[in-house]
Amino acid sequence: MNPPMLPITNPSASSAMVATTSLTANAATMLIQEHHDETARLLIDGRAVDTKPFLPRASSYTSTGTPVNGSSFYQQRRRRIASDTSLASLTTDGGSRSEYVAHAASETYLLTRLGFKLLRYLGYVLNKRDRKVKQDNLILEEEVLNPEIVGDTLKIVVVAAEKVRGVGYRWITRFLALGCYALLLMPGFIQVGYYYFFSSRVRRGIVYGDQPRNRLDLYLPKNSDGPKPVVAFVTGGAWIIGYKAWGSLLGQQLSERDIIVACIDYRNFPQGTISDMVNDASLGVSFVCNNIAEYGGDPNRIYLMGQSAGAHIAACTLLEQAIKECGEGESTSWSVSQIKAYFGLSGGIMEGEQSLHQYSPEVMVQDPNIKTAVSRLPPIILFHGTADYSIPADASKSFAETLQRVGVKAESIMYEGRTHTDVFLHDPMRGGRDDMFEDLVAMIHANDPEALAKDAVAPPRKRLVPEFMLKLARAVSPF
Repeated sequence: MNPPMLPITNPSASSAMVATTSLTANAATMLIQEHHDETARLLIDGRAVDTKPFLPRASSYTSTGTPVNGSSFYQQRRRRIASDTSLASLTTDGGSRSEYVAHAASETYLLTRLGFKLLRYLGYVLNKRDRKVKQDNLILEEEVLNPEIVGDTLKIVVVAAEKVRGVGYRWITRFLALGCYALLLMPGFIQVGYYYFFSSRVRRGIVYGDQPRNRLDLYLPKNSDGPKPVVAFVTGGAWIIGYKAWGSLLGQQLSERDIIVACIDYRNFPQGTISDMVNDASLGVSFVCNNIAEYGGDPNRIYLMGQSAGAHIAACTLLEQAIKECGEGESTSWSVSQIKAYFGLSGGIMEGEQSLHQYSPEVMVQDPNIKTAVSRLPPIILFHGTADYSIPADASKSFAETLQRVGVKAESIMYEGRTHTDVFLHDPMRGGRDDMFEDLVAMIHANDPEALAKDAVAPPRKRLVPEFMLKLARAVSPF
């Protein structure tokens, strides 16, 4: 068994020679094995290549001419191994080195292209620079795929860095805008946070599953006179920053209208995939359906709601459950029939691409193979602001029209001039009457005349943030 490798050092030498180099590659395995002759054998991508060091082994350390005892023998042997491994990486033939660089350049290009695509999915459109970046990427692709003009890896990385510099600038400005946005809304965040952490009507961190972040928060009404309608709410967060506390403002205000709200947390990317998020949401809905009576909720009046990315996850959850119920031998812990209606607020990526077929509800519902499952879906109501540039209102319109074509009761309600954050954050913090909120409450209380009578005389909601700060926040909002 070879002893472990140590760095090249020689305290007895008058000067130290350090030869280091590193090459990044897409090779699955790299193994360097020492032989007793003057060659080293390098295994790259499963091919063996014989290499010979540029310099003799003796140049990597200084011999003192003294007898070699056991300890010094092993020390010098480790130095020889370290020297050979560092020098061998420099001595691959021209063809191998060209392939080596091509692998690295290809990886750089693919990562760059993936980064641009991810930014577009998140809504960070590059506008005028986008066309130029696409042209530059095509040129870069030709260079990477042509081995005759593949340059040094460093040059390729520099070229790629130039292409994403504009994107980096946009990210920086958006982060700065996000900081200003949070500061301007801080008076409201402080009041909502105080309620969330100190109110006796908020039950935080109820466990509904055995996976990380399988928790939910319950917002309970003051009155406990009879079972209350329930909203199972899946928060948004671009699939990467979703958190159950984001629904605390909605939970507080709905609970004031005698509606129980369960804000369901779920794993985010990269901790979980879309499939994990949908599974978590399904477990959360299952907990609500089977246990909400213990908290004063009515198991016969449960509504599923999601906002932004949460609307997408909730829609996928509902559709997947309907498909399971139509399958043979599928065991389910809750039923789509228990959901009175689905509310989607500023929902995103409903149409999807063909490659994202499984998690594109608009594409899925058109599949004739699941026609029976689609017929089980409850009424679907989609709320959206017409000035939403993060997720265009056309996404909700298109989804509603597709649902209607396949026989599902669906409608889209548009709010003129409202942005992505107006309908969920700014308007609730403004206080007074909020059209989206009133529409939501009216639909939940539609078959309850007593609750409707109470809603008619309910006091207006209090303002949480001054108007001028809300207007400034709207102006700098990165969403």
